[in-house]
Amino acid sequence: MELFYILLFGALSLVVATLELSKSSKDRITTSSAFNSFKNNYLVVYSLMMAGDWLQGPYVYFLYSHYGFDKGDIGRLFIAGFGSSMLFGTIVGSLADKQGRKRACVTYCITYILSCITKHSPQYKVLMVGRILGGIATSLLFSAFESWLVAEHNKRGFEAQWLSLTFSKAIFLGNGLIAILSGLFANALADNLGFGPVSPFDAAACFLAIGMAIILSSWTENYGDPSESKDLLTQFKGAATAIASDEKIALLGAIQSLFEGSMYTFVFLWTPALSPNEESIPHGFIFATFMLSSMLGSSIASRLMTRASIRVESYMQIVFVISAFTLLLPIITSLLVSPSSVKGGSISLSGSIQLFGFCVFEACVGLFWPSIMKMRSQYIPEEARSTIMNFFRIPLNIFVCIVLYNVNAFPITVMFGMCSIFLFMASILQRRLMVVSEMHKKPEDWSAMKEDPDEEPLNYDQ
Repeated sequence: MELFYILLFGALSLVVATLELSKSSKDRITTSSAFNSFKNNYLVVYSLMMAGDWLQGPYVYFLYSHYGFDKGDIGRLFIAGFGSSMLFGTIVGSLADKQGRKRACVTYCITYILSCITKHSPQYKVLMVGRILGGIATSLLFSAFESWLVAEHNKRGFEAQWLSLTFSKAIFLGNGLIAILSGLFANALADNLGFGPVSPFDAAACFLAIGMAIILSSWTENYGDPSESKDLLTQFKGAATAIASDEKIALLGAIQSLFEGSMYTFVFLWTPALSPNEESIPHGFIFATFMLSSMLGSSIASRLMTRASIRVESYMQIVFVISAFTLLLPIITSLLVSPSSVKGGSISLSGSIQLFGFCVFEACVGLFWPSIMKMRSQYIPEEARSTIMNFFRIPLNIFVCIVLYNVNAFPITVMFGMCSIFLFMASILQRRLMVVSEMHKKPEDWSAMKEDPDEEPLNYDQ
């Protein structure tokens, strides 16, 4: 492995370790033993769930390529996953609110394990079924677990500020440390030990099964709105009412869709961007480096969110601008650095510059996750939390499907340029969200508005 990768990984490790070890009392929150026990249980489960997801990440594209499919075929498989998430996500989110978030989390485990099993088949139709199952699982991962956590946290009477601690720790571990270990473990299984590119998916299924056992044995059930009188259509209408009647929720959904749409497009594009001439790059190690960068971002976020004087709505504007610039680097390097025409070999100068920029982008991702979680906990009403969160994913999945469907029609620089534009738009909308949130002390009671549409909404001045 080239010295460049090791130096980059080592430098990031040093920065993260320094940030974590230098935390002062101002960066820490005093909590109760009951909360710590609850938090640690959730973090163990969340880390296992994310291990099941991250183990697959570095080798999804590579496995499909290994089976002989070209970029267009692989793009359609990715489209199936995002399309499945779009079509079924809102339904499973509503079922989670009504039938129980614990059941939804168990369903995630079962669905994703089945998706992993399909990776053993080189048949395109079987892989397509696996992507559909994976899309359903992804919708549950990014809604049911967070919804269960917020509801259980409030039900047990813990302080609202402590929720930010759980969010930042979950991202630091699940999207940071666990992702790094998963990337290295996947690389060891597939390359060093020679088990092949399907072995990380088998390991993922094992971790998911362990997590499911802990959920079944230690979690209690909670619901959004268990009312028998409310069917799925009524829940959809209620969620739509919440989004339409509260500008803060609508802005939050747009911001999330723009950022996550760019992020998931980046997941598809980083491999061909760093190896346009089939350069030999260590996929698992680079993936681990990205996750270390995300860990750095979540560490910074944990410090920012413990300070009452710093608002999430404020610093996220800067995060979106920085992330937009980093995805412009493939365009900038294509103009300033002469492209290499040699097939194979090591990573090029252009690729090295882009890799550094992509690490900065991943640090922004690490800042984004706990910050968006905190804003969702503040603005989204509890009774339809999972439904609304999956509503947010509809424009996200449409955007990604369009990009992937046209993956062969546009140069890679054009797609990165589109992502950069969307991130600048997210920054503008984040500015608007900050302005609107300052006008109100707390979100408007949308459920009351739904019951009496003629009544004027209450304004809560600061």
